[in-house]
Amino acid sequence: MRRIDSSDDIAEGLVALGRSDARLVRVIELAGPVPLRRKPPGYAALAEIILSQMVSKASANALWRKLESAAGAITPEAILALSADDLRQAGLSRAKAETLCRVGEAVLAGDLDLEHLCSLEARAAIRSMTAIKGVGPWTAEVYLLFCAGHPDVFPAGDVALQSAAGHAMGMETRPCPRDLAVLAEGWSPWRGVAARLFWAYYAAVMRRDATPVEA
Repeated sequence: MRRIDSSDDIAEGLVALGRSDARLVRVIELAGPVPLRRKPPGYAALAEIILSQMVSKASANALWRKLESAAGAITPEAILALSADDLRQAGLSRAKAETLCRVGEAVLAGDLDLEHLCSLEARAAIRSMTAIKGVGPWTAEVYLLFCAGHPDVFPAGDVALQSAAGHAMGMETRPCPRDLAVLAEGWSPWRGVAARLFWAYYAAVMRRDATPVEA
């Protein structure tokens, strides 16, 4: 599987996107530099994505700091050693705390190999991850984008991507996840670069930064 591992890969993808969809040429111009944003695969990376579900980046960063302070390290062993009260004191909702614990248990049991998942075809990897309660398609897709460098994943459920695509494409209303997924099909096999492009557009043109992970 071709991976998005470098700025050269991003540049190649942007050229291909501009050629395949002329509407994206202007988007590329306005977005400016498109960050690579890669993370080493593993439990800590997935935990960071889980913490960023449905909250602002600032809130997710605050949760991470509190959790790291409580656990000492973001590992399955360290998180599972915390009590429910410890996790609550760190600011985690019950749902996020339970998801982190379920993922940790699956990793330790050998039922979830987060590094091996990065070598799988996207549908198979997403199916394995979403089998764990609390890990939805968005979480799995973002993990594949930033930890596997998957070239052809587009998290259509991401509100920032919906807003950016709607704004950039001159839509009257923000596209729903299904409509955005259909639109993104035309950007295959570079949907992973297209997602990064629209996050960059969101930051540069709409003046907000809602990328799920830090660069």
